[in-house]
Amino acid sequence: QVRLTESGGGSVQAGGSLRLSCVASGDTSGYCMAWFRQAAGEERERVARIGGFGLTTYADSVKGRFTISKDSAKNTLYLQMYSLKPEDTAMYYCAADSNRWGCGVLNEVAYWGQGTQVTVSL
Repeated sequence: QVRLTESGGGSVQAGGSLRLSCVASGDTSGYCMAWFRQAAGEERERVARIGGFGLTTYADSVKGRFTISKDSAKNTLYLQMYSLKPEDTAMYYCAADSNRWGCGVLNEVAYWGQGTQVTVSL
């Protein structure tokens, strides 16, 4: 069983930056991990993913602005967000799965965090 705990959300102005963190309990070596987000009234969407071999992928909407990384020693996943836009406003969720090729879509995720809110204003 893996428990995921996010932190780092908040309210910022457009153009600002935030770094989200997700601490995992339990060994997530070889796991895929990802950040998803869900805006009010919208479906949950994948923002960034890091596979079991360390390969990273991003949604087109955040490429060049967001960076996903993992500190294996701390069992912590990060999402560094720059140049934030109002459309980035959402609840951000950390996700993990033991399938190193997974975490691309919702049904490829076994473990979810509770979420951390990011609000970007003009």
